[in-house]
Amino acid sequence: MERGSAQQSLTKLAISATLHCLTGCAIGEVLGMVIGTALGWSNLSTIVLAVALAFVFGYALTIRPVLKSGLPLRAAIGVAFAADTVSIAVMEIVDNAVMLLVPGAMEAGLANWLFWVSLAFALAVAFVVTVPVNRWLISRGKGHAVVHQYHGGGHEGHHQH
Repeated sequence: MERGSAQQSLTKLAISATLHCLTGCAIGEVLGMVIGTALGWSNLSTIVLAVALAFVFGYALTIRPVLKSGLPLRAAIGVAFAADTVSIAVMEIVDNAVMLLVPGAMEAGLANWLFWVSLAFALAVAFVVTVPVNRWLISRGKGHAVVHQYHGGGHEGHHQH
C-alpha cells in the first residue's frame, strides 16, 4: 500500500472512531443536558451529569460488540477504557467548553432553539477537534485500534504498530 493510501485509510478509521465516540457522547450529552436543564440544575451540575452519561454511553457502545466477540465482561470493560477514554475526554472537554462559551446557551432552556443549535454546534466542534486525536492514537496502535482486534471491523492492517 502506498503511503498516501495508508494515510487516507488512517484518516478514514479516525473519522469512523470519532463518529462512534460522538454517538455515545451525544446520547449522554443530550440526556444529561435535558435532565439537568429540566430540573433547573446549575451549569456545573448539569455538565457533570452530561459528562458522566457521555462516558457511560460511550463505553457501553464499545463494550457491546466486544462482548459479542466472546470476551468476558471484565476484559471488555478494560478494552473500552483503553479504546475510548482519551477520545471521550477530549470530546467532552471541547463540547462543554463550547456550550459554556455560547452566550445564553446553558440558560436557554429545552424549548429554546438556542439550546439545541448550541448543543449541535458544540458536538460538531468537538468532532472536528477529536478526529486528529483519534488519528494520532490509532497510528500508534492505541485508542480505537484496540477495539478492532475484537470485532470484524474490516480495519485490520490499516493502522501501524
